[in-house]
Amino acid sequence: MKQLQLINILGLAATVSVLMAQPVHAQLVQVTGVQLSPTENGLEVILENPEGTSLQVFTNRYGQTFVADIVNTQLALPDGKTFRQDNPVEGIASVTVTQQTPNSVRVTVTGEIGVPSGQVTQIDRGLVFSLTPKADPTAVQSTPETPESETAEEPTASEEEEIDIVVTATRTEEQAQDVPRSVTVIRREEIEQQTQLTRNLQDILGRLVPGLAPPTQSSSNFGQSLRGRNVLVLIDGVPQSTSRNAFRDLRTIDPAAIERIEVVRGPSAIYGDGATGGVINIITRQPSEERLSSQTEVGISAALGELQGGSFGNNIQHIISGTQDNFDFAVSAALTNTAGFFDAEGDRIPPDPNAQGGFSDATTINLFGKFGWNIDDQQRLQLTFNRFDDQQDTNFTTDPIVNTLPGRQKARALEGLRLDELPGTENTLFNLQYTHENLFGSQVQAQLYYRDYLARFFPFDGRTFRSLGNQIFQSRVESERFGGRLQIETSLFNEGAARLLWGLDYSNEDTSQPVDIFDQAAFVASGGLDFRRIGERTWTPLLELSSLGLFAQLNWDISDRWIVNGGVRYENADVSIDDFTTLANPNVIIPGGDLDFDATLFNIGTVYFLTDELSVFANFAQGFSLADIGLVLRNASPGFSVDSLSPQPQKVDNYEIGVRGQWDSVQASLSAFYNRSDLGTTFTAPGTVIRAPERVYGVEAALDAQANDWQLGGSLTLVAGEIDRGDDGDYEPLDGFRIPPLKLAAYVENETLPGWRNRLQALFSGSRDVFGDTIAFGRRPVESYFTVDYISSIQLGSGTLQIGIENLFDRQYFPVVSQLQVNDTAYSAARGRTLSIKYSIDW
Repeated sequence: MKQLQLINILGLAATVSVLMAQPVHAQLVQVTGVQLSPTENGLEVILENPEGTSLQVFTNRYGQTFVADIVNTQLALPDGKTFRQDNPVEGIASVTVTQQTPNSVRVTVTGEIGVPSGQVTQIDRGLVFSLTPKADPTAVQSTPETPESETAEEPTASEEEEIDIVVTATRTEEQAQDVPRSVTVIRREEIEQQTQLTRNLQDILGRLVPGLAPPTQSSSNFGQSLRGRNVLVLIDGVPQSTSRNAFRDLRTIDPAAIERIEVVRGPSAIYGDGATGGVINIITRQPSEERLSSQTEVGISAALGELQGGSFGNNIQHIISGTQDNFDFAVSAALTNTAGFFDAEGDRIPPDPNAQGGFSDATTINLFGKFGWNIDDQQRLQLTFNRFDDQQDTNFTTDPIVNTLPGRQKARALEGLRLDELPGTENTLFNLQYTHENLFGSQVQAQLYYRDYLARFFPFDGRTFRSLGNQIFQSRVESERFGGRLQIETSLFNEGAARLLWGLDYSNEDTSQPVDIFDQAAFVASGGLDFRRIGERTWTPLLELSSLGLFAQLNWDISDRWIVNGGVRYENADVSIDDFTTLANPNVIIPGGDLDFDATLFNIGTVYFLTDELSVFANFAQGFSLADIGLVLRNASPGFSVDSLSPQPQKVDNYEIGVRGQWDSVQASLSAFYNRSDLGTTFTAPGTVIRAPERVYGVEAALDAQANDWQLGGSLTLVAGEIDRGDDGDYEPLDGFRIPPLKLAAYVENETLPGWRNRLQALFSGSRDVFGDTIAFGRRPVESYFTVDYISSIQLGSGTLQIGIENLFDRQYFPVVSQLQVNDTAYSAARGRTLSIKYSIDW
């Protein structure tokens, strides 16, 4: 039955797609001539059409080639069906015009060192392709004072994307291949493509980033480690973490407000505390260079397994941006109504209290604004605002009956929930940035930011936990943070081969975790449905954390083939704790106090280019994080002293080697890493922390290839890790929340017809069974699963129709974090086959 249903769905999607990809006019337009005209910036390719008929053009790029398909056209050249000219101007290797299909013409322009950028203009006598060859970076560096080099130093947006300029790894602009670390860049086009399946960033990154654990299908990224450790999430360099880890750092912004995401894999201290596993820097939308442009997108989604009425969701978003004189702006608003989730067996997936709430049955609003002022040619002031409000509105909870049934039971949804304050996340961010490109010979960047954050979780039944006061309660994390950054980059030699980056970071954060207490009698009488609030207590007391970091980083291009960089950072943090009580001992006041932490961290790395396309790299880097002090304090017993807390942060030493290849149509990377910490930090239920030696190691690989209309690739992630709980040299495996099983990802994408692209992507999560007969929180065997997704996009008029089918074959499986739970109330299945249809149009 499911196979027949799948065939019908694919048949319907393909039929709709093909019909929409058909030419609009029955009569083909004749292209009677091709003219090449050199220009100051490159080359114009003119397709002559005496009738002056308006034509529809779809452009694409791969390797060093710019491709344009003109539908509903036919070549009628005097000399035959094909036009070709080699080396028409400097920087362009060839131009060809061919009859690609019986009703479409293809223009192919190949650059000498990279893909040319192009614009298409309709004129009375045909089409004009204005092409600019990719600039030679070495030529720019060798003639910095000529007018031509000044023009080349301002690449177009398409050129910047092709070069893959990254800022996260070194806090300054670098080409990705020059960074001696493993870096993943996810561009806006890829983000938009993946939102055809889900708008949850945890799931998007879990599919695309090597080293990151598989998707959680939850609002929490608890259990989604990066190289076996915690990740620091930034938005435009602003930390999204709190001193009481809520594991919702990736649930603070909507994809509609994102330009690209840069992921630095492996420990790093360059942004301070928290990046023991790596850094995920979310870079927000950039203003359009046009005077005014806007885009609108609308979409619907539904579970296809049983076509459940409660599974229909929708979203709408609009962005408007532009540039006028010295001012530019980008403003967007997104509204998403996420409906209920259903597994492959047609059953509703309940909210997961151990994962602290799902993101089904939720309304998400994101308001974003970025306003920039170019004070002069060298100075810029920019203000960014983002408000993210994600509120669950569900009538369902998880049925506690499954915990009493024999054997492993799938979590069940129970209808009739009565709860005043449902789970949700609110995040408000203001970010003011100033840059000066040449202040006394140095580039200066300054930043001030403010963040207000609230994360409310699903109620938790703690009646069997003495450390939780045997209470049923609902907690929330409330946090405010402000801070600033100042960094100065100075060239040390006339040639600019060495650059010194130095500066300081400061932040101040106030965080607490209060809880609401519920009536146990009402809860029991209602069968777990009625949460009647009877009071409020403090779980984690108010913590005031202030930190100051001083850093210096040297980047040195020793030669055309050899790059070395390294640096040092000193961090000092002070924590002030108020007097507090705990859930277990609400009548006992525990005195607060002050703590002081400090750490000095080093890094050094090198890249050597064996050829222009092939390079090897190696690095040593240290990362650190403060222990989750709030987690320790909330379990404090009478007589506890704040002074007894270890002042030593977790420091991680990371060693990595790798090789990268960047050819015209193939990109590949392979890296191996090993990191260790003498005083690791491992969380165990119901809220204790183990500080013990840890070591984590693994291998990552990625491959992408392009051939004509085809693109394919994949990645591999293999991680292992151990902990020495007794500090006696006897290591045992780290839990499954820290160490994920083998992850393999693959995709194949094809432009089936001009303007119609199709993609199949697969994810395999392997098995892991290393704990023997031990069954505990995070220490359970994990079974493998395999999923396939389908994504299609069709150019339709001036817009794009997008179709996505998640879990195409409707496989019943359980995410890794679900399998690791002890209670069956949290053993939730993954989503079954889910359809999403969206249409976006540029105005």
